[in-house]
Amino acid sequence: MTSKTPPRAKAARASHAPPPEEVRAAPAADGAATAHCDALLQALVPFRSQVGTARRWGERLAEVLAGGGRLLAAGNGGSAAQAQHLTAELVGRYRDDRPPFSAIALHADTSSTTAIANDYGVDEVFARQVRAHGREGDVLMLLSTSGASANLLSAAEAGRGAGMSVWALTGPAPNPLAAGSDESLCVRADTTATVQELHLVTVHMVCAAFDAALEHVLAGPGKGEGRR
Repeated sequence: MTSKTPPRAKAARASHAPPPEEVRAAPAADGAATAHCDALLQALVPFRSQVGTARRWGERLAEVLAGGGRLLAAGNGGSAAQAQHLTAELVGRYRDDRPPFSAIALHADTSSTTAIANDYGVDEVFARQVRAHGREGDVLMLLSTSGASANLLSAAEAGRGAGMSVWALTGPAPNPLAAGSDESLCVRADTTATVQELHLVTVHMVCAAFDAALEHVLAGPGKGEGRR
């Protein structure tokens, strides 16, 4: 005698089975995720050779900011988020408690950026702010995956004109922003996502070096008493 499966039981089993399209999509999604990790690992190997630049930037920032100087930072899109991450770590803190320091993400002032874009054009949105806030001896850090953004190139020129140290954090070299800056750290990677991920690593390395150097800078004679 053949037993019949109740219709409700069949429906219950069917509800737990993934749709055919999900079964087909899962291996493709896994492959894309794995490829993303592989690309990051591949780019990380040559990136390690530039750790010294990130350390030097952190140490120099400690001297400038403890002396009353300021960091200005800017980027577009995802790079804007990375620049703002850096300034937040300096105004707030990275790991351990310490005094706050002056660091401004230029793109975060939406009233200024939109007014400048409207009155002077998009290429001036950062340069005009650099001329307003930057002083000789300050640091300007510009982040760009392409290294070719016109508004950042204008900002670099304005920073040099103000006597600031201009640092570029970019994608693969050569590129115009790296060429137009005093120093650059260029990430060799094939995709924007990988470049941005290693830019975030750089931000954290700079902050770690900043904190490590700060104690010695503040302990030095006459240090940490400059302009604010």
